[in-house]
Amino acid sequence: MKSSLVILLFLIALPVSAQNIFKARLIDEETKEVLAGATGRIKGTSIGSSSDERGIIEIKNIPDGNHFVEFSFVGYKTKEKAFLFPLRSTSVIEIDLVTDHTNLGEIVISATRSSRSIDDIPMRIETITAGELEEKAVMQPGNIKMLLTESTGIQTQQTSATSASASIRIQGLDGKYTQLLKDGFPLYSGFASGLSILQIPPLDLKRVEVIKGSSSTLYGGGAIAGLINLVTKEPTEKRELSLLVNGNQTKALDLNGYYGQKFKKWGVTFYASRNSQAAYDSNQDGFSDIPEFTRYTINPRVFYYGKTSTISLGANTSFEDRNGGDMNVLTGNGDATHTYYQNNRSNRYSTQFKWEKRFDNKSILTTKNSIGYFLREIGLSDYNFAGHQLSSYSEISYLIPGDKSEWVSGINVWTDQFTQTNNTPLPLDYQLTTAGAFVQNNFKATKKMILETGLRLDYNNQHRAFALPRVSLLYKFTNKLTSRIGGGLGYKAPTLFSEEAETKSFRTIEPLDLNNVKAERSIGGNFDVNYKTSVSDEMDISINQLFFYTVVNDPLVLSGTPLANGNFAFYNANGQLTSRGFETNLKISVDDLSLYLGYTYIDAKREFDNVNLFNPLTAKQRINANIMYEIDSKLRVAYELFYIGRQYLSSGELTRDYWVMGISVERKFDWFSLFVNGENFLDSRQSRFEPLYTGSIQNPQFREIYSPTDGFIFNGGFRLTFH
Repeated sequence: MKSSLVILLFLIALPVSAQNIFKARLIDEETKEVLAGATGRIKGTSIGSSSDERGIIEIKNIPDGNHFVEFSFVGYKTKEKAFLFPLRSTSVIEIDLVTDHTNLGEIVISATRSSRSIDDIPMRIETITAGELEEKAVMQPGNIKMLLTESTGIQTQQTSATSASASIRIQGLDGKYTQLLKDGFPLYSGFASGLSILQIPPLDLKRVEVIKGSSSTLYGGGAIAGLINLVTKEPTEKRELSLLVNGNQTKALDLNGYYGQKFKKWGVTFYASRNSQAAYDSNQDGFSDIPEFTRYTINPRVFYYGKTSTISLGANTSFEDRNGGDMNVLTGNGDATHTYYQNNRSNRYSTQFKWEKRFDNKSILTTKNSIGYFLREIGLSDYNFAGHQLSSYSEISYLIPGDKSEWVSGINVWTDQFTQTNNTPLPLDYQLTTAGAFVQNNFKATKKMILETGLRLDYNNQHRAFALPRVSLLYKFTNKLTSRIGGGLGYKAPTLFSEEAETKSFRTIEPLDLNNVKAERSIGGNFDVNYKTSVSDEMDISINQLFFYTVVNDPLVLSGTPLANGNFAFYNANGQLTSRGFETNLKISVDDLSLYLGYTYIDAKREFDNVNLFNPLTAKQRINANIMYEIDSKLRVAYELFYIGRQYLSSGELTRDYWVMGISVERKFDWFSLFVNGENFLDSRQSRFEPLYTGSIQNPQFREIYSPTDGFIFNGGFRLTFH
């Protein structure tokens, strides 16, 4: 072990060669804004790279001589410049690109179906870029939980102390109000949402789009708090083949592989992974704080590129066996005293089909369909629950782009059917079909002002109709200062699948009585101001201030007291659930050093049934900080700090606050890299503050989870990348 550590430290300390390295900063010629994701290539060779979030591009291993460097970015005209290597100066060269208005129709933001660039969309969209995804993938390669947790206003709420299941909360609202998409397909709703974020690995993602606030107008009910769209990689002419291997001291092992390449008219991507974990008891109380599991994931996609159309067909599959509970039971030493366990077996299958037809007037007709099947079995020592969900999503939309005005209209159909398969006198079966029609308009009133409006009409088989308007306005005061304001209506059809039911493993839950419950309806809005400036060639500053407010009327909640038969029933509370607050984000980049600071303030309350309580398990205050130092794309060192403020439990008890820190180091070579991470090295965990359960070891009553339970995690591994 010591010798391995010495070798690793030696590799990290290797000197970085600066011979024939080209550095440039790519900007928009008109606005002077940086262009993240632009590419630069030595013409006639495969030597190239892409720009980071600061617009900085670095091309290495350039041979001596006179070479043309070709710069390109989607929506901009390609630019070529000649340089003689070695260069006389090592300073960063500024390259400005000119907008190509004839190609703007190809810049598609997946979540909004828009053809506009993200900076020209009035609806506020946050993106987690490829560079950030690459950094987070080595910290937690098995799932996207950490990736989402580190964004302001987003919380991953653990719903089980022993099996670690979790849901996504945005701006203090429960997980059922967040809609999760993959490439614009809603694949993780209803029963399928319970283990979703634990079963989605980040390695094949190209970016993540986050829209906070009411977004039901985009895809229908379910996006009251917002939506998260996971955009996967597509094949490029330059082959990408990568393999990531990771392990940690709790006996976790991640094996992830990705391949993508485009061959003239055909393209293919293929992702496969095996993720496993041994049961781990960090506080030695006899129960697993990290469950044991084994999961296999296989995601193939095929693309066909015609002259005027593109077709893609993909599949997403995962198979997982997850076990938590008494450590004696998990290690095969159970007896009459040690009997408690929780088992989750799940199989997930889904298909994705998309056809895009482009016309001479730059308009695009898009047809897409997904079919999903999710099977899950929950086994407790004295109870079993099992069921399967069959769902589908179909959409036809038509995009008409223009310099001043853009129109998108379409229709879609949701189907969602759940069938409980274990024997019970009161099965939780349900079936929901929703048909919707929508129209969206993006209107550039002036060079400084862009207005976006939308309207959706939904009708479901519960004989309920919903009209969902929304409006957003973007105003560009200067090239550096912009502001957005927007809002809309939303709704959530009645569902049993919430954090409250998940915590109970759907035990003692009454079926929904659709004659006595109704859909939850919401109204929400947000306002933000964004300022970006370049102090010098080496220093960039970005500040964003967001304010939000959402009201959910007649929220569907689980009764606090049982019925005569001992079961609990969902009902519409008399009142509302509110969430208001603000987020502050600051980014500073100085040469190879970048600093990110984020602060979230959330005031979420349950103002119903004659009570006024703070929403449980929602921290009022939260601080995110990240410092990263990267040298010539060879050595990356990152430090993270999180502060989570005090929270209320469902009982009204106020918890303590806590800090979490982590550090990550990655040493990159030409085609492989080595990485080590220390997560939560302060060992902040709930079991250090209080016991995690009361009662007996045979019948434990677990506390609500408000902080980490796993404690300090040290992981490391390597990544291979071939082009």
